Amino acid sequence: MKNLVLFFILIFSLTSCQDKARSVVKKSIELYGGKKFDNFTTEFDFRKFHIKLMHKSSTDGSLRFQYERISKDSARNDIWDVINNEGFFRFINGNQVQLSKKDITKYTNAVNSVAYFVLLPYKLNDKAVNLEYLGETTLDNKKYDKIKVWFNKDGGGNDFKDIYCYWFNQESHTLDFIAYANGGPRFRRAKNRQIIGGITFQDYENFVITDTTLQTSEYDVAFKAGKDSLLSIIEQKNIVVK
Repeated sequence: MKNLVLFFILIFSLTSCQDKARSVVKKSIELYGGKKFDNFTTEFDFRKFHIKLMHKSSTDGSLRFQYERISKDSARNDIWDVINNEGFFRFINGNQVQLSKKDITKYTNAVNSVAYFVLLPYKLNDKAVNLEYLGETTLDNKKYDKIKVWFNKDGGGNDFKDIYCYWFNQESHTLDFIAYANGGPRFRRAKNRQIIGGITFQDYENFVITDTTLQTSEYDVAFKAGKDSLLSIIEQKNIVVK
C-alpha cells in the first residue's frame, strides 16, 4: 500500500511539473508571435546562406511547412536545400540531385538546426516535445523558470536522444538562455531582440561550457561561475516577414 501511495505521489508530481512547464512555454510562445507562426513566411541571411522558412496551416489542423537554404559552392553553382512534409531535396543549378542517406541526414540536420533555433519558443509546441519544470533560478540578477526539454523518438528527428534546457524570464516571459550538448556543451544568451511582422526574432551569444562533466541543466551554474568561453555570435540579418 505504501509503495502504491508513493507511486501516485510521483505521478502527480511529474504531471504538475509538466503542466507548469507547458504554462511557461505557452506564455512565451504568445509573446513571440503565437498563431502568427502557423501562417507566415520569413527570409533572412545566416552566415553564407540565405534562409527561407514557410508555414501554412491546413483545414485539418496539420501544419504544412517548407524550409529552404540557398547558397553557392566553390564553383559558384547554386545550391538549394529543401525540407518539407515530404522529405529532403537538393537542387544544383535547378536540377534535383540524388544523395546518399548519410548526406541527406547531414544536410537535413543543418537546415533543421537553423530553423529550430530561429523558431523558438514556437518549436516547443511540437507534439514530439517533452517538457519538465526544473524550478526557479537567478541569472544576471533576474528570476527564471528552468525547463528541461527532450524529444520522442517518433517525430523527434535525429536529435531525439539530446537533452536541452531553457530559461524563461519570469517577468517578461522571454526565452533568454538555452543549453544543449549536441556538438559540444553550449550555452546561449539571447541578444538583439526585435519584432518584425509580429514575430519576435533574437540573436545569441554562443558560449562553450568548459566543464564537460556537467549536465545541460547545470550549464547556468557553470556560466555564473565563469566556466565558459565565447565561441561565436549567432545572428540573422536582413530579416523579412510576409
